[in-house]
Amino acid sequence: MPSLDQITTALLRERLAGTRLPSDPTDVRMPPGSEKWPADMRKALSRSLRPAGVLIPLIERESGLSVLLTRRAAELKHHAGQVSFPGGRMEAHDRDIQATALRETHEEVGIAPDKVTVIGYLEPMPTVTGYAVTAIIGVIECPDSLNVDHNEVELAFEVPLAFLLNKRNARAGEREFRGRKVAIVEFLYEQHRIWGATAYMLVDLREKVFKTNY
Repeated sequence: MPSLDQITTALLRERLAGTRLPSDPTDVRMPPGSEKWPADMRKALSRSLRPAGVLIPLIERESGLSVLLTRRAAELKHHAGQVSFPGGRMEAHDRDIQATALRETHEEVGIAPDKVTVIGYLEPMPTVTGYAVTAIIGVIECPDSLNVDHNEVELAFEVPLAFLLNKRNARAGEREFRGRKVAIVEFLYEQHRIWGATAYMLVDLREKVFKTNY
């Protein structure tokens, strides 16, 4: 098993080589631990879902790989103020869910699709807001400054990939769903709280990299 300081782009390519773009972007994998969630919450996750795509953008820095994340604008209807990967819902003109993720990344933070080298995929994951979200993993050529659309994104920031793949940094947290507390996974990095589907995608990525269950 590789150590955290051995996580390179080459290793990620190797570990993600068997992943594929889903033929059905609404065929979801339930988050780990969801079998313990309230029945109505599980029902919300399994209803008819709309496809969405996000990019997990990896940046090669001298200190190692980092992940570009965004904090969503406070005025948005869904997931306002939450930390997420750049992305959004699939549109009719999108060729596939990868095209969705790359288009939305360009719109939200200004990184063009030709600046992204896709190296892998995660299985679609449901959200309680009615989406099936597929994560595309890509290495990006990050410009000196991002062109952030502040109508959708409050800010963009980086977190070391090693921090997010370290099992010790995946904390047990809680969220409220219809007046009840539900156990979730979260990461706390500096002033940022990373939770929800974003955190579970990082757990899924960790499982694929280390070939072990969370």
